[in-house]
Amino acid sequence: MFEFAMTMITFAADVPDWGRGGVGIGMGLILLGAGLGIGRIGGSAVEAMARQPEASGSISTNMLIAAALIEGVTVIALILAYILPSVV
Repeated sequence: MFEFAMTMITFAADVPDWGRGGVGIGMGLILLGAGLGIGRIGGSAVEAMARQPEASGSISTNMLIAAALIEGVTVIALILAYILPSVV
C-alpha cells in the first residue's frame, strides 16, 4: 500500500496541476466508500437483529466496533490525501 502511494506521488510530480483535482476526486471516493461501508454494516446489523433478537447486544457491539474502525481508516486516508500533495 505504501509503495502504491509513493508511485502515485511520483506520478503527480510528473504531471503538473493535476494534484488539486486528484485530491478532490480522492477525497470524494474516500467519503463515498466509508459511507457505503458503514451503511452496509448498519443494514446488515439491523437485519441480523430482526432475525435473532436475543443476540442484539452482541451484534450492535460488533457493528459499532466495525464502524469505528472504518471511520478511523477514513480519517487517516483523508489526512493523507490532504497532506501528501503538498509534500511533492
